[in-house]
Amino acid sequence: MIAALRDDIPALIVVLPLLAALLTAIFGRGKRAWWIVALTCWSLLGMSLVLAQDVLASASGYVTYTFGPWAEPVEVAGVGKVAPGIEYRVDALNAFLLVMISAIAAVVAPFARLSVRKEVPASLQHIFYAVFLLCITGLLGITITGDAFNLYVLLEISSLTTYALVAMGKNQDKRALTASYHYLILGTVGASFILIAIGYLFMVTGTLNMAEMARILSDPNLVEPGNRTVKTAFAMLVVGLGLKMALFPLHAWLPNAYTYAPTAVTALLASTATKVGVYATLRFFFTIFGPGYMVKSFANEAMLFMGCAAIVHGSLMAIQQENVKRLLAWSSVAQIGYMAVGICLATERSLTGSLLHFFNHALVKGALFIAVGAVIYRAGSCKLNDLNGLFRRMPLTAFAIAVGGLGLIGLPLTGGFVSKWFLVSAAIERQMWPVAFVILFGSVLAVVYVMRIVEPMVFGDPDSGPQVGKAPPTLILPAWILCAGSFYCGVSGSGLRQLVQKAAHQLLGGA
Repeated sequence: MIAALRDDIPALIVVLPLLAALLTAIFGRGKRAWWIVALTCWSLLGMSLVLAQDVLASASGYVTYTFGPWAEPVEVAGVGKVAPGIEYRVDALNAFLLVMISAIAAVVAPFARLSVRKEVPASLQHIFYAVFLLCITGLLGITITGDAFNLYVLLEISSLTTYALVAMGKNQDKRALTASYHYLILGTVGASFILIAIGYLFMVTGTLNMAEMARILSDPNLVEPGNRTVKTAFAMLVVGLGLKMALFPLHAWLPNAYTYAPTAVTALLASTATKVGVYATLRFFFTIFGPGYMVKSFANEAMLFMGCAAIVHGSLMAIQQENVKRLLAWSSVAQIGYMAVGICLATERSLTGSLLHFFNHALVKGALFIAVGAVIYRAGSCKLNDLNGLFRRMPLTAFAIAVGGLGLIGLPLTGGFVSKWFLVSAAIERQMWPVAFVILFGSVLAVVYVMRIVEPMVFGDPDSGPQVGKAPPTLILPAWILCAGSFYCGVSGSGLRQLVQKAAHQLLGGA
């Protein structure tokens, strides 16, 4: 029976949180809702680790799971034989992201209990947890599916639930409703671009299966090189996915959404939601279109410029903020720029750097928002003035914020140093000196905005800040777990690096 369940893990990873969300909505009054969420998230982490182990042990380099009777390939006019049906396909990239999302969810879940109790009305808390689980369902489903339309559907499940979660911050600040509506409008525009692009690709290939799409698009006998429909689809995906991942200048929804959402939501979104947009970009551009097509595309050059601009603009805006959550939100705009640059350089080293930065940013930004949430729990707000003397009032919380800041800068011994090292060396390898300069300049700017947080914590007068006690262990322990993860990536992390390098190799067409 255990072996049979192991074979069904790809399906269970999506089905479990979906059913748990239903149970939470119906039976989750009181403490039951949090227990359902916590047990579900911890179970998902275990299943993701088992699946990642299976992928690494697989001779083919991937694990597949098909739904329903998988019929024989059918003949499509002008295309050839195409396999129908929905397939879940897990390779090194999927496995890496599955572990990351489920790990973040498992760490955020304990933090959510007290945070949600303070920031969400009691009558809505079971609904909050149900929507939280639906969001995780969508995020994990996007990661694991091998079907382009299925990816779109799951992307919208995660997006719609995210809009609702952001709006639940209205109890703390009514501007959460405006932020949610703004996010909804831009998210819908992005989704429309993605859906139309998938429709164009279906017109050309006759299939929605990603592996089949890739096979057909790469065959010049089936699709003529320079096909205008394919070019249009690629350009529309740059815009649609750029909105989903909040890539400059398509990032306008992010600062307000992160600032006014409940802190548990911000920690989850900053660590996972935009990363799933980055994943979808990697999957479409490298798996479906192929690295050769991407590198030659004008849209790739445009995206490289957008990534560099994001690093500078996001960092400069972060320096100007007084609200710590807003400062960290603008920092996220900059960090997404690093990931976009790594994608556009399109070498094994740059993709390794992008994926490592992807993981490190999830850890440190999750830790920072959780630690900031602990300050909000005690002080009621988190402006820079609220941090005065925090090292003496809430030492563990202040230290977690400082350590997370080091990860954002990319100092040695942190995961951020390793990822930026790969990105800079990849830019130098491609002789793109301006790009290498922007990456390094972004780190200098990060020092400035991180010091704006650290300086009042260390040198500020504790009597001028809120007189509060230490944070409860369930609020600060998750932040320290994530900080430890960042140091592990910086000091050792050989297992993670092996998985990431394998993913980068596969994206570039390797086995």
